[in-house]
Amino acid sequence: MIDLNSDMGESFGSWRLGADEQMLREVTSANVACGFHAGDPVTMDTTVRLAAGAGVVVGAQVSYPDLVGFGRRHLQVSRDELVTDVLYQLGALEAFCRRHGTAVRYVKAHGALYNDLAEDEDLAAALADAVTFYGGDLPVLVLAGSPAVGVLAERGVRVVQEGFADRAYTAAGRLVSRREPGAVITDPAAVAARGVRLASGAPVEAIDGSGVTVEIGSLCVHGDTPGAVELARHLRKALAGHGIEVAPFA
Repeated sequence: MIDLNSDMGESFGSWRLGADEQMLREVTSANVACGFHAGDPVTMDTTVRLAAGAGVVVGAQVSYPDLVGFGRRHLQVSRDELVTDVLYQLGALEAFCRRHGTAVRYVKAHGALYNDLAEDEDLAAALADAVTFYGGDLPVLVLAGSPAVGVLAERGVRVVQEGFADRAYTAAGRLVSRREPGAVITDPAAVAARGVRLASGAPVEAIDGSGVTVEIGSLCVHGDTPGAVELARHLRKALAGHGIEVAPFA
C-alpha cells in the first residue's frame, strides 16, 4: 500500500498553474498551497472543495513567505517566525476545510523550506513545535532518510517519509537541485517504473548511476511538472499492475 500525493492550489489571482481537477482523479492526498508560496483565498477554497468532492485527503503545504520566488528561495527566518508562519497557514486552510466538510489531515513543507528543514534540525524542531501547538496529531511528510525524520519523531510527531517519482536522487538519497540537468523526470514510463521501485523498497538509479534505496510511505508527483496528470495516471496504473494499493496515509 502506498499514498500518492501532489501539490495543488498553486494558482494565484489570474495566474494559473496545474490541472488540479484532473489530478484529483489520480491521487489520494492533496498538498494545498496556503498562500505563502502560491494560492489565494479563492484558489484555496476551490481546491479544498474539489478535493472534498473527490474524496481526496487535504494536507497543508506550508512555505516560506515567498510568493515572488514560488517558495523556492532560501530565506533566513527565526525559529519563532517559522512557528507563527506555519500556524497562520494551517489556520487559513482549516477555515476552508470546515466550509466544505473536511479538515487538514497532514502537513508538508514546500520548496526551499522542505529542503532546508530536512537538514536543519532547528527548523525541523520549529515545525514540530508548530504542529504540536496546532493540535490534532497531524502527521508530517518529510524527505525520506533525512535528519528531520528523527527530530520530528523525537518530539512525538508522526512522520511519513516521502519519495519522489518525478525527481532525480543523489547517491546520498537527497533530491538533485532543480538547477541541475536531469533533476526533473518527465517521461511517463520512467516515472512509473521509478515509482513502483520506490513503493516496493527497491533501489532506484541515482544521478551518478549508483543505486539508492529509500523507505517511504508516500509518493509525490509534482503538480507543476510538465504533463503531471499523465505522469500520475501512468504511475497509478503501474502500481496497480504490481499489486500495490494506492490509499491515503492520513
